Amino acid sequence: MNDEVIITCAVTGAGDTAGTHPQLPVTPRQIAEAAVEAAQAGAAVAHIHVRDPESGAPSRKLEYYREVVERIRSSAADVVINLTTGMGGDLIVDDARPTIAGPGSDMVPALERLEHVEALLPEMCTLDCGSMNFYDGDYVAVVTPNQLRAMAARIKELGVKPELEVFDTGHVRLANKLIDEGLIDGVPLFQLCLGIPWGAPADVRSMLAMIDLLPPGALWAAFAISRMEMPFVAQSVLLGGNARVGLEDNLYLRRGVLASNAQLVERAVAIVEDLGARPLTAAEARHKLGLRAP
Repeated sequence: MNDEVIITCAVTGAGDTAGTHPQLPVTPRQIAEAAVEAAQAGAAVAHIHVRDPESGAPSRKLEYYREVVERIRSSAADVVINLTTGMGGDLIVDDARPTIAGPGSDMVPALERLEHVEALLPEMCTLDCGSMNFYDGDYVAVVTPNQLRAMAARIKELGVKPELEVFDTGHVRLANKLIDEGLIDGVPLFQLCLGIPWGAPADVRSMLAMIDLLPPGALWAAFAISRMEMPFVAQSVLLGGNARVGLEDNLYLRRGVLASNAQLVERAVAIVEDLGARPLTAAEARHKLGLRAP
């Protein structure tokens, strides 16, 4: 069991959820305010995506990231900022022309996916460790091993801590290869992502299989989506890990009742404390993760 737990809040994500949840943070101001509220509720880390303020669609625009980060940094809240780098590898396969990216694709060079990280130098950023069929249909999230190497090397040069996001056992193996090649500084940090089609399911056997592949001494956190979000807060802590919640992963406090990010964090804090563990502050999380000074 982990007695000192880092709670991350993933405040908005890139899913098609803006039309489902009327209070989903969409504008840079809303996203920043949600991150601050999550920190006040007990989150040590805020995981940030941005969206188009008008449509709510996911976005990679630097100006949106800059506004979010500046608003968080100028607030009174102390929270570790963790920016996504998962955008820019969205491939829609048109079966009639499979060698050409179909409508809706967003494919950019690997290092272009780090534009906002280079400009804003957050303490952390995510690094998705492999390609994956997300959901049904023709969408593939693409990151090749060589793209991953290029991104990991640049993140290392910037002094930003990568959170190695793994959606299946093969992703853990690829992340371990990066570590063996010297592309990850310090103690590696993994995020086990469970329940997303078609990755590892949200069950304990799959979670244990991924944990068993982690290198000795690695730090890790986990989350599961939808109704399994809170059960896997408890499961993560019991198995020695840290936890993530937030509207990126689950929109509901309970059946039929939409949540806020702060409410989800409050519930995670209660679970952690009921298990006899303690949520860490942002300052304590920085020390545990070996982050550079903000």
